[in-house]
Amino acid sequence: MKLTFLGTGDSQQVPVYGCECKACQRARLISSYIRRPACALIQHDNNMILLDAGLTDLSQRFNPGDLNAILLTHFDMDHIQGLFHFRRGMNDVIPVYCPPDPQSPKTLFSEPGILDFQPTVEAFKVFQAGIFNITPLPLLHNRPTYGYCVESPSHRMAYLTDTRGLPEQSQKFLQQWQPEVLVIDCTHPPGMVNHQHHNDFDEVIEIVRKIQPETTYLTHISHAMDLFLIEHFKRLPMHIHVAVDQLTIRLENLSGNLRSKLGT
Repeated sequence: MKLTFLGTGDSQQVPVYGCECKACQRARLISSYIRRPACALIQHDNNMILLDAGLTDLSQRFNPGDLNAILLTHFDMDHIQGLFHFRRGMNDVIPVYCPPDPQSPKTLFSEPGILDFQPTVEAFKVFQAGIFNITPLPLLHNRPTYGYCVESPSHRMAYLTDTRGLPEQSQKFLQQWQPEVLVIDCTHPPGMVNHQHHNDFDEVIEIVRKIQPETTYLTHISHAMDLFLIEHFKRLPMHIHVAVDQLTIRLENLSGNLRSKLGT
């Protein structure tokens, strides 16, 4: 089982247009520090699941028949804009699993093209996509949002973005399910005021303490969080890593993974 982070940024991305902070300047100079909208790919043999579709070039990255399904966490534009390109394709039908949201863009459902939307998936009810067993978990955001527990024949991974904290039932499920890898929203540095819909660093540390995954990767990272990491990278516990765009991890080799170079 392999996980590739296609994008690890928040809706502003990094660098932020017009920002001259140290993190944004670094990303302009060194392309490996660029963060595009949060999106990930899970692979096991020839099975592929796309988590969110915020990148606008996804229809060029994948050939017809590559994707078994797309899992949408929610319908904010930075997580769905790539769907508008997919739906204009031909022949290949792609299942799209998503939370029920009456405020979702009507054009996606009225003119879905090759996208086969499945907005009736139920929280905590397992369904199958390719060889993967998928369990949607409710998250705490400003609109209906699911995280996803993804299980292959040999590994378990939980992908939780966008959220601030976890609903009690979702937390209890994860504590019992025991994912090997937790991928979690860490948009803000600690002490960030007036954030309502995304985790800050201290909130992530508390969630990790409660769930106790073997390994955690931070994603949905803002330029403010990158700026914090430049100065405080050593505060990260050894089992918590910072994801970067295009990072690929193999779940069977987690013990040999190097920590992200961010902050070096």
